[in-house]
Amino acid sequence: MRYTKEELFESLPIPRAVAALSVPTVLSSLVMVLYNTADTYFVGLLNDPVQTAAVTLAAPVLLAFNAVNNLFGIGSSSMLSRALGSKDSETVRRSSAFGFYGSFFAGILFSVLCAIFQPQLLRLIGTDSTTADATQSYLLWTVSFGAAPSILNVVMAYLIRAEGAAVHASIGTMSGCFLNIALDPIFIMPWGLNMGAAGAGLATFLSNCFAVLYFLIYLFAKRGKTVVCISPKAFGFRKNIVKGVMGVGVPASIQNLLNVTGSMILNNLAAPFGAAALAAMGICTKINTIPMYIAQGISQGVMPLISYTYASGDHTRMKKTLRFSAVISESILILSTLVMFFASEPLNRVFIDDPETIAYGARMLKGFCLAQPFLAFDFLVVALFQATGFGRESLVFAILRKVVFEIPFIFLFNYLWPLYGLPYAQAAAEVLMTIIAAVTLRQFFKNLKQNAPPPITYKKNGTA
Repeated sequence: MRYTKEELFESLPIPRAVAALSVPTVLSSLVMVLYNTADTYFVGLLNDPVQTAAVTLAAPVLLAFNAVNNLFGIGSSSMLSRALGSKDSETVRRSSAFGFYGSFFAGILFSVLCAIFQPQLLRLIGTDSTTADATQSYLLWTVSFGAAPSILNVVMAYLIRAEGAAVHASIGTMSGCFLNIALDPIFIMPWGLNMGAAGAGLATFLSNCFAVLYFLIYLFAKRGKTVVCISPKAFGFRKNIVKGVMGVGVPASIQNLLNVTGSMILNNLAAPFGAAALAAMGICTKINTIPMYIAQGISQGVMPLISYTYASGDHTRMKKTLRFSAVISESILILSTLVMFFASEPLNRVFIDDPETIAYGARMLKGFCLAQPFLAFDFLVVALFQATGFGRESLVFAILRKVVFEIPFIFLFNYLWPLYGLPYAQAAAEVLMTIIAAVTLRQFFKNLKQNAPPPITYKKNGTA
């Protein structure tokens, strides 16, 4: 059933509003899981730990795309939704154009820098003489050629979702994902083009180009009806637009870079144990992301509703949205923890048939999954800060999680229990972060009650 923006954000019952925004986003996230695991799965069918290790080693570089995605995607979509709630059409137009063109130019810059500094990059992510060639071939398509379409794919989905069109945002993302899954075996396997890891990279590049094309066609077909604007005339560096987008986007970007740092540290600490251990680390990381993507899909799905109700002053509706979303997300993550803990070996066997890799992975996954029950609450609190424009608070959370807790725990646990202690670092960090999130959330609503109307407002002329 279709709803107008006003019905969706202002009057639709909370469960239906959350479902309308989150179900398409979660479905898109699940397909993204398939998309992210497809390379690992089909490369794993080669039963060559070196090829699988190449995809694992390249993962932090692809994860770094999210720094740009978050900068322009979360930053501009948060501002767009808040401007919708304040009925400020000028800010809506300019924030969406800034997000689109900013992400495009940043993607080009990312590709150029990675190409120029490729030798240093390969050393940084932990390649050696065994894995360097395969990793370089994979990065050629996914980064050197593929950074811009990959980033635009995600940012355009954020912008379209921000106006409440979650279904169309998900269709665009999923179309690229399904194409990638279809192309992977053709490009990777011996019965196809037999390109190995390089074929996985080529499939990823083509699928992202297809998704961007879908979004461009959608915006052209909906011109005059969609509030998302990508006209070059609307792009510029007006102070209020740059400040509003960067205020949320920069902390979200730094948060992702910290995630990349953590991922590279895990890979570098696992690398001395051999290609099998490194491949197992990559496989377990991919399995572990499945429920995480669901939880993130829920939190990202409700962000436009949180932004809108915050800016319009309907804080009761905002609280109910958070409460309902937390219950759903937490239930899913508790169930996923039980499945991964008791089925760790069969889950690893799905991706590779190498006994040594499976043995490593079965033990690692038991540690990784213990963080799951604590992530739902944490994700929603960060989404709340991003949706309401409190970028600094979301950055503090990211620094606490990675710099203060998780990364030190990684080194400590690896020292105490070499290799097998690594997966437990995130769980230890998330327990502490859940306590901090609960205290912070309580204080946020206490301050909100004392400081109405909301501190972030917009005037009709588009200035903050």
